[in-house]
Amino acid sequence: MNQASPRPRLIATDLDGTLLCQGGTVSTRTAAALAAAEAAGIQVVFVTGRPPRWMQRLGPHIGGHGVAICSNGGVVFDVRRERVLESFPLRAEEAATVVSLLRDRLPGTAFAFEFPGGFAREPQYRVPMWGAEDDHPIATAEELLADHRVGDCYKLLAKHPELDPDVFLAQGRAAVGRVAEITRSSPIPLLEISAPGVTKASTLARWCAEQGIDRTEVAAFGDMPNDLEMLAWAGTGYAVANAHPDVLAAVAHRAVSNEEDGVAQVIEELLDR
Repeated sequence: MNQASPRPRLIATDLDGTLLCQGGTVSTRTAAALAAAEAAGIQVVFVTGRPPRWMQRLGPHIGGHGVAICSNGGVVFDVRRERVLESFPLRAEEAATVVSLLRDRLPGTAFAFEFPGGFAREPQYRVPMWGAEDDHPIATAEELLADHRVGDCYKLLAKHPELDPDVFLAQGRAAVGRVAEITRSSPIPLLEISAPGVTKASTLARWCAEQGIDRTEVAAFGDMPNDLEMLAWAGTGYAVANAHPDVLAAVAHRAVSNEEDGVAQVIEELLDR
């Protein structure tokens, strides 16, 4: 592993594939490292593509402030109080434009919405992961937007039945242009779409400014393309060993894999400085 910079004031870490083990669990070692960082005066902020509704189990590990940045920067969420502190949503009219562009350029794409009221999807958008609730609106994206069952959303999701995930990302970005931010974090062809300019980095930068923390005092950890902006913004960015090739190519510092408690190992080393 590369030599790290001096002890940071804030640790920003992705969750799935980075901090969490397979199945979305926090290992004993990782839990201890997060608690030790907080005890040493280092803020720990989870910065994740997950929506707020998938954060409840992580409350005991989030530190004294209780705040996570969810939906790739779309929401600042108080996990313990289950309360949105700030949001930077994709407006309904922007979502409608994105749906139209992707339908035209990439036929077969199916859509879903993460919005303040919950989750909604098209019939073709299957939800095998995370035990998604059965009790949610199901209709075409156009119908969901037109009858206001979905308004401004934290994240628009687009799934394709057959394209390679990286090809889908490249073609999706080409189709949409600057109308919205498009990234991905899943091993399947699934795009995560946010308001223009909204990324993990943009909301983390805002949070740090409010805390009086400079970017040079931030250590960030990630594994997938949705982490790239955050890792580039932070004073020190770490890619875990299991990261996407684009992340490994872009980031100078390394941690061992999430299954080997890579984030915890780096935190332990930082606390020894």
